[in-house]
Amino acid sequence: MAPLPISFTELLSLTQLDIQQASIGFNTTTLESDHFICVREKSDEAAAQVVIVDLHNGNEVTRRTIKADSAIMHWTKKIIALKAQRTLQIFNLEAKEKIKSHTMNEDVVFWKWISEKSLGLVTDAAVYHWDVMDPTQATPVKVFERHTNLNNCQIINYRVNSDEKWMVVVGISQQQGRVVGNMQLYSRDRGISQAIEGHAAVFAELRLEGAPADTKLFTFAVRTAQGAKLHVVEVDHPPNNPVFQKKAVDVYFPAEAVNDFPVAMQVSPRFSIIYLVTKYGFIHLYDLETGTCIFMNRISSDTIFITAPHDATSGIIGVNRKGQVLSVSVDENHIIDYLLENPANSGLAIKLASRAGLKGADDLYQKQFQTLMDQQNYIEAAKVAANSPRGFLRTPQTIDKFKAVPAPPGQLSVILQYFGMLLDKTTLNKYETIELVKPVLAQNRKHLLEKWLKENKLECTEELGDIVKLHDLNMALSVYQRSNSPQKVIACLAETGQFDKILPYAQSVGYTPDYTALLQHMVRINPEKGADFATQLASHQGGSLVDIDRVVDIFLSQNMIQQATAFLLSALDGNKPEHAAQQTRLLEMNLVHAPQVADAILLNNMFSHYDRQKIAQLCENAGLFQRALEHYEDPAAVKRILRDNNGIPPEFIVEYFGRMSLEQSLDCLSEMLRANIRQNLQVVIQVATKYSDLLGPHRLIELFESFKTFEGLYYYLGSIVNLSEDADVHFKYIQAATRCGQFSEVERICRDSQFYNPEKVKNFLKEAKLAEQLPLIIVCDRFNFIHELVLYLYQNQQFKSIEVYVQRVNPARTPAVVGGLLDVDCDESIIKSLLGSVQSSAIPIDELVAEVERRNRLKLLLPFLEESLNSGNQQPAVFNALAKIYIDSNNNPEKFLKENDFYDTLVVGKYCEKRDPYLAFIAYQKGSNDVELVKITNENSMFKQQARYLVKRRDAELWGFVLSQNNIHRRSLVDQVVATAVPESTDPEDVSVAVQCFLKFDLPTELIELLEKIILEPSPFSDNSSLQNLLILTAVKADKARVMDYIHRLTNYDGPDVAQICIQNNLYEEAFEVFKKVDAHSEAVNVLIEYIVSIDRAYAYADKVDLPEVWSRLGKAQLDGLRVSDSIESYIRANDPGNHSEVIEIAGHAGKNEELIKYLHMCRKTLREPEVDSSLALSLARVDKLSDLEDFLNGPNVANVDEAGDRAYEEGLHQAAKIFFSSISNWAKLATTLVFLEEYQNAVECARKANSTKVWKQVNEACVAKKEFRLAQICGLNLIVHAEELQDLVKQYERNGYFDELISLLEAGLGLERAHMGMFTELGIALSKYHPDRVMEHLKLFWGRINIPKMIRACEQAHLWPELIFLYCHYDEWDNAALAMMERAADAWEHQSFKDIVVKVANLEIYYRALNFYLQEQPSLLTDLLAVLTQRIDVTRVVRMFEKSDNIPLIKPFLISVQSQNNKVVNNAINDLLIEEEDYKTLRDSVENYDNYDPLELAKRLETHELVFFRQIAASIYRKQKRWSQSIALSKQDRLFKDAIETAAVSGKEDVVEELLRYFVDIGSRECYVGMLYACYDLIQLDVVMEISWRHGLNDYTMPFMINAMRQQSMKISTLEKDNEERKAKEVTQQRDEDNTPILLGNRLMLTAGPGGPMQYSNGIAPQATGYSGF
Repeated sequence: MAPLPISFTELLSLTQLDIQQASIGFNTTTLESDHFICVREKSDEAAAQVVIVDLHNGNEVTRRTIKADSAIMHWTKKIIALKAQRTLQIFNLEAKEKIKSHTMNEDVVFWKWISEKSLGLVTDAAVYHWDVMDPTQATPVKVFERHTNLNNCQIINYRVNSDEKWMVVVGISQQQGRVVGNMQLYSRDRGISQAIEGHAAVFAELRLEGAPADTKLFTFAVRTAQGAKLHVVEVDHPPNNPVFQKKAVDVYFPAEAVNDFPVAMQVSPRFSIIYLVTKYGFIHLYDLETGTCIFMNRISSDTIFITAPHDATSGIIGVNRKGQVLSVSVDENHIIDYLLENPANSGLAIKLASRAGLKGADDLYQKQFQTLMDQQNYIEAAKVAANSPRGFLRTPQTIDKFKAVPAPPGQLSVILQYFGMLLDKTTLNKYETIELVKPVLAQNRKHLLEKWLKENKLECTEELGDIVKLHDLNMALSVYQRSNSPQKVIACLAETGQFDKILPYAQSVGYTPDYTALLQHMVRINPEKGADFATQLASHQGGSLVDIDRVVDIFLSQNMIQQATAFLLSALDGNKPEHAAQQTRLLEMNLVHAPQVADAILLNNMFSHYDRQKIAQLCENAGLFQRALEHYEDPAAVKRILRDNNGIPPEFIVEYFGRMSLEQSLDCLSEMLRANIRQNLQVVIQVATKYSDLLGPHRLIELFESFKTFEGLYYYLGSIVNLSEDADVHFKYIQAATRCGQFSEVERICRDSQFYNPEKVKNFLKEAKLAEQLPLIIVCDRFNFIHELVLYLYQNQQFKSIEVYVQRVNPARTPAVVGGLLDVDCDESIIKSLLGSVQSSAIPIDELVAEVERRNRLKLLLPFLEESLNSGNQQPAVFNALAKIYIDSNNNPEKFLKENDFYDTLVVGKYCEKRDPYLAFIAYQKGSNDVELVKITNENSMFKQQARYLVKRRDAELWGFVLSQNNIHRRSLVDQVVATAVPESTDPEDVSVAVQCFLKFDLPTELIELLEKIILEPSPFSDNSSLQNLLILTAVKADKARVMDYIHRLTNYDGPDVAQICIQNNLYEEAFEVFKKVDAHSEAVNVLIEYIVSIDRAYAYADKVDLPEVWSRLGKAQLDGLRVSDSIESYIRANDPGNHSEVIEIAGHAGKNEELIKYLHMCRKTLREPEVDSSLALSLARVDKLSDLEDFLNGPNVANVDEAGDRAYEEGLHQAAKIFFSSISNWAKLATTLVFLEEYQNAVECARKANSTKVWKQVNEACVAKKEFRLAQICGLNLIVHAEELQDLVKQYERNGYFDELISLLEAGLGLERAHMGMFTELGIALSKYHPDRVMEHLKLFWGRINIPKMIRACEQAHLWPELIFLYCHYDEWDNAALAMMERAADAWEHQSFKDIVVKVANLEIYYRALNFYLQEQPSLLTDLLAVLTQRIDVTRVVRMFEKSDNIPLIKPFLISVQSQNNKVVNNAINDLLIEEEDYKTLRDSVENYDNYDPLELAKRLETHELVFFRQIAASIYRKQKRWSQSIALSKQDRLFKDAIETAAVSGKEDVVEELLRYFVDIGSRECYVGMLYACYDLIQLDVVMEISWRHGLNDYTMPFMINAMRQQSMKISTLEKDNEERKAKEVTQQRDEDNTPILLGNRLMLTAGPGGPMQYSNGIAPQATGYSGF
């Protein structure tokens, strides 16, 4: 028996990782893939954490303190999804960032990853998908609603197929003591769901033979109360694919696993094998295509509650409740052998081997191939070769065989067809590729070759490239690249001029060519490409691939300075210290030949490790003084170059001073000024400006002053004064600018600077006696030296300067200047003249007035103010001042205040409050200063003015202020508003705002008074409709008793709106009066009906006005009140058929058919509605006016006769219904009606005319009930041909006890043309119940047309065991047939039949049950059964089963027959039997021929056996296991010295041999001593033998050994001497050849040799040969 077809491994134990056992379960442990296990530990809520085990990183454990209800890891990335209640969060653990977050509106009961970027979420109501990687999808997207079959189920899985078009939700629930599985299968394209009973499901894809595309499959497993099944069905069938036949196979569960059921399924995409795991830990393997059961066994004693695909093994990985992480996969080395053990599975074995490329079926393929070739069926042979596992038949020999086959006439040759099959299926190997490419290229069909290369259909080799190169160099390059032939690739790249691709390619393949020789070749043929290539080599990421100096020499040998420079610039990138010599060489080379290039290099500061002193001297020699200065470190040299300047850019000199020390800088600056102050002054100023902070302003000021250059000092300080905060710098700058005549700068600094000492500057400017006093004026103005300035200018008679000050500098200081002039008692004419010279708009009038008023000289300003006013000055201050003057002088101030619009009303009003309150009121009224006006009027009881102001103001906020309850003057104000302000107003807007404010601030009583004053008394607003509406509305809210009076007295209000308001406030009589007044009769009657609720008053009002609409409204109210007769009368008086539907319905329920007939006749005068005519016809039927009904139906009408007939039928009006159905020839319904009228013969005739299943059924039921069996059979024959009606018909007959009639009916139906399987099946079931003796005859006649599963259940219930087994066998249910035969052995067992059946079963467990059965019932036939089952059973399990029952001797013949399998358990069992029987010969043969047993254990048992033969076998076993010492010890014990010597010789160990040799010497066995020397010659050291021989006197016995040893030693010495002589001769010859070889041109090929004679080269380096001569 072959080994097991699966590999079972325990990967790890979660409990060993310190994960609590209680945390390992379905709700706390998740396994989304074979990458991560995620466990939520919940021992302590305060320390809840999530444990993540990385199975791909050495089972690394990560613990995170996270509180969550659920946590699942991404398939491959360290991304975790967390769920806490309804909040979902996605985190990237590596990036430590949140990816997404969302709060659901419902609970998520199950979720999992369905793809690399999406989550599937299952809630109580629906299923959602959430793409967490898509930033645009913020929330989950609803996919479909949950089916009702999943209600009250625990969701355990959710699966989605690869293209996300099919989804399935799996749930389980407890029902009737077992776990029931329910699934919802959903199609996204169709948008529909299907409810399925099932426990586990998975989607898969399978490529069928000859199919152009994969077939999408859905497979699920279910265990019901009747049994377990595995289903495989196709979804989304591609149009060009063959149809996949649905599979449904039994799933075997052991008898002890009563409550076991499937919990998980996975499909291996490589093997197309279904892995099914059950709750009790059983694993089942099924072939996806055929549904064949391959293997079943138990792998865990605990429930495996979660699984995932195991990509590494194409198997399954799972976790059980103990925390064991288990892996199960197909054993690639043994599964084919295992399948081939059962001949029925040979086809499956071949398919699986081909599909997965497995070993084991090669012989079958080889035989099949050879048979087809012998039969000259070459096309099929080609298919076999193309599909062979691992392509073992795709060899050159196969190609030769197909090439030798002649091409059929008019067809492609077999070899080309063979290649076509391979191209359609896979990639050609190297032999096939070459054979195909040769004829293709010979026919110049390179496009085919290009196409195959793009599709990766050819295996590229160097040989293929050589063939292609003869036709297309670029294509050959592609082949070389694919075949990994770097030498050929680089040669092709160079030959095609693609030099830029050489280096990237060499790096990518790890190949290192001779770059130096390659570069020499490229430089000669293409210098530019050579330079680029050299740059690439030098700038290689891992370091330069060539010697830089050698490359430079190559360029210089060709006088390529520019290329050498470019190369060095690239190669020396990074400015490394080890490149110092090359940097110096680069600069030296360019300073000599191209100084401008060297200057550019130095300018970019690319290098820093070259010899700076050498380069400095070269720069000075080349005239690059700036670069020389950069490199010199000698102070004297630096001073020399700076002193002479030599055209160095000033910017550089300035920058260079930044490198010097303080003392050196000052020394150089002084030297530059002393040597040539005119030339160097500007540079010195720039240096001083830039480094002012470092050198110090005071030192630099002293430097400039020491050379008396105020110009230099001015420019230096001018550059820093704006940035300096030093007062001395600013003062020195003012001094220098003054001495240089730069008065504009003096003025600017005095005006803008914030840092000079104003007192010191003021005194300097006064002492300087400047012709222009503007700087002094600016200083005094800025620092408020006004009084001192005026005094200084007045004393010096500088009136012009005073004018300049107030005119140009600061006119705002005019008040202070005037005050100062008044203080020095200046003449008024001068002051007036000064004021006249200044723009009045620039003078702060308030300050001027204050200054003058303070000195009691206000009238002095009147001319100035009036002139300012006349000049157009509109400043409020001017008018304020004039107002004050007019008020004080009483110069008609009231007129000024009313007419002038420019003064500040607050200022003037405040000024007037104590002088004249009325003037203050005028000012405040002018400026709308509400608060101040209210205050002054309240204080002076000016309520009339206040009321008039408020009405005109129209300010709701102001009204709210004065109408506030906190206002103690509110009553007085309201009285004035009502009595004076509003009656006086003629503007409707004024009145409207006042009324709105009274309304807004809840003053209804006052508002009514106001409105009565306006409306009821004659006024312009008496007829205003809005005010009338408002008066009534206010009365409704505040005084309802006045409302009716207002309604009668007022005439211009809005009646409907007022009425609605009255209704809202329960004033229904008032509303009724309003509607009456405006002639709104419909609304009036509606008030009576809806609100006053008086139908009688409504009737009287309707009778009074006699309008149709009023009658219609009354009729509706009467109808709602169920006064049906009155309502119909009202509708008739209104002649209104509009509400006919409701009238028909209510009158029909009330039984008012007579009144309804009158109403409907009225309706038919204006309407032709089906509802009206139908109701009229039905009403005639209800009052039994059948003749009128017939007349009506015969006349013109639009009645729905069919519907009316149905209603008459439902109400029991069968005669009327007969009239209805007869009028429209509705035979189906007429037949039903006739049944109720007991006209059965007529009913059958009508049913025949109707030919409706429903009608036949109803007539049949009636005939059966009346025992009209002949008529019933006529109907029944028309029913049983419909399979869906057959069950109900059978139940009807059985329920009534008419069994024979039922059988007679079914037998009569068998001869019908439309007889179907259900009829044969139901007849068989009926016979099993009522005539069991006829069942077998029926089965034998019609078993092919019977629904066998259904018949099987019937036979089981009837205990018809032979018939049951007969059905099982004809349904290919061999498993159940065998089980039934064993369970009912007394009635159904027969040995030969059982053997025929048992070999056909699919469930291997049945074999073992059969063995137990025979052991208990027929032990004598056990060997015969085993002979049949040998190739199908697991021998190991059989042996253990019989060992357990201690019946091994019973199966000894079987064990001997299967020992050739070399099974360990079999070998152990046979060995135990042989030991027990003391059959040492057979035991020796068993041990030597079959080595699969525990040798050490067997040897230990045998070494203590009492028979020496068994101990000898033990020694032999020890020798095989290389236990030399134990084997030899056991042989020495039994004095089996020959065995001991053989063991020592086989061991190959010198210590073992030496020990045994000394043992033989010690015991004096000289024969054994000589035997050892012979047998172990190569393992015995010569010195050991000589020692033993000398010490024990064994020279005579040792001499043959010594002679042979000396002979061998002599031969070795001779051989060494000969080899030494030959080596010396060879070395002499080689040295002589080297001495005669030229030093320079030695070892050179003529094709690549340089010029023959010696040549001189400018750089002393000869050009080097590249080894390339073109391609």
